[in-house]
Amino acid sequence: MEHRPIVAILYDFDKTLSPKNMQDYGFVPEVGMDVAAFWEQCNRFAKENRMDPILAYMYYMTEAARGRKLITRQVFNDLGRSVRFFPGVPSWFDRANAYAAQKGLSCEHYIISSGLKEIIEGTAIARHFKAIFAAEFYYDDKSVPVWPAMAVNYTSKTQFLFRINKGLLDVTEHDGLNEYTPDEERRVPFRNMIYIGDGPTDVPCMKLCRVNGGHSIAVYQADKASAEKMLRDGRIDFAVPADYSEGSPLERAVFAVMDKVASQEHILALHKESRRRVSSR
Repeated sequence: MEHRPIVAILYDFDKTLSPKNMQDYGFVPEVGMDVAAFWEQCNRFAKENRMDPILAYMYYMTEAARGRKLITRQVFNDLGRSVRFFPGVPSWFDRANAYAAQKGLSCEHYIISSGLKEIIEGTAIARHFKAIFAAEFYYDDKSVPVWPAMAVNYTSKTQFLFRINKGLLDVTEHDGLNEYTPDEERRVPFRNMIYIGDGPTDVPCMKLCRVNGGHSIAVYQADKASAEKMLRDGRIDFAVPADYSEGSPLERAVFAVMDKVASQEHILALHKESRRRVSSR
């Protein structure tokens, strides 16, 4: 089978692929709470207890459901069906894959989110991702959440770029992640990565991607001030509406990056061939 260079698209989830936080669609209404009040209480709980905000919302989800709704892994998966997406998202992945193939590339999609993995896995688009890196619970033998197994905040997100870069997608594998690996042996070069996010919490990943030769895109809904500021500050390459439809500015930006990746890979292949000819003499 022909080896094709990989272009990897890395996505935040909430307000990047979906207009709201994933909990807002099904979970919060089902436990009888107002969305704004739920997040206000999560944030207050985190501040009062000097707690990581991700751990705080995970704990508060279990507390909010107590006596109101039995939550299990399957219940979280089922909640994924209620999540809605920005225009064009359902067909986006096939279109991106097809364009990459035209350019001689293989396109892979990854989620790097502070949201809940179990909900994402239940969404209509979950099948498109090679890996989903997100917060998740440890469950007891009745499939009831009892402890956080993984919390993904805005700084810890960056480790997953290195995991994708080295092809180490098992989150329990740490030795290989920290070992030195020559650039030419890494599965997905940073220069072949595109990170798509929506706000300041994505900045560490956006910056890491850009300084290593990749590209970053900020999507926005009605308020584009934050995305435009990130563009002016040199943290991203593109600020575009959160619209994944055919012909949209986002699609044009991603496809332009794929054009560049394909050209770079072609030049690199010619360079390697030239070196082989010289070495064989």
